[in-house]
Amino acid sequence: MGKIIAIANQKGGVGKTTTSVNLAASLGVLEKKVLLIDADPQANATSGLGIDVENVDLGTYQILEHTAAAKDTIVKTSAPNVNLIPAHIDLVAIEIELVDKEKREYMLKKALEPIINNYDFILIDCAPSLGLLTLNALTAAHSVVIPIQCEYFALEGLGKLLNTIKSVQKIHNAELDIEGLLLTMYDARLRLSNQVVEEVQKHFSDMVFKTIIQRNVRLSEAPSYGESIINYDATSKGATNYLSLANEIIEKNK
Repeated sequence: MGKIIAIANQKGGVGKTTTSVNLAASLGVLEKKVLLIDADPQANATSGLGIDVENVDLGTYQILEHTAAAKDTIVKTSAPNVNLIPAHIDLVAIEIELVDKEKREYMLKKALEPIINNYDFILIDCAPSLGLLTLNALTAAHSVVIPIQCEYFALEGLGKLLNTIKSVQKIHNAELDIEGLLLTMYDARLRLSNQVVEEVQKHFSDMVFKTIIQRNVRLSEAPSYGESIINYDATSKGATNYLSLANEIIEKNK
């Protein structure tokens, strides 16, 4: 059975989409069958894998509405072994449309049931908020990866997210686990970066991935070419970091 991993943090700009796209591509290169679900109305994971957002007819919106089956929304990407359920700006409306539906937090979980066995890993790129979209992702997921930027306000908001995860565990999804905290945008030259790493490791020890994602120019260039870092520059530091993270997750889930 496939493992569903949500990549979530209500803070924007911490590397959620970068992680979703490049972790998916790295797992794919390591011969795992991967499905990436873009659950962010900004649709950056969709465009980051070279899919034209304007031409998306079926995607996350339709599977949450249950107007299309998940299998009918899946598209192939240029990343080996990686399929995608794309997003479109219309996903913005989903919060309002689901609000009076029964079992609204379980829409994504239900939609994924028929296809979960077709993949080794299903990754969900969450929106930078703790709204109904993210709640659907956390209810459907087996675990969550939390990217944390190595910057001054890194730990701000983390408490809030951990509380949300606790209440999801209590009410909607007792199985939900924390896969790990992922330190991103690390710059070894900055004292602040090193302080954040120490702080996070001190507070959360075993919950922190050994892999740290370093700041890398190639990593920030790749999305503008609609490619993962693995396709764009497999020799870059960013590619090495994400392959290391993929290996760590594979090991953890053996």
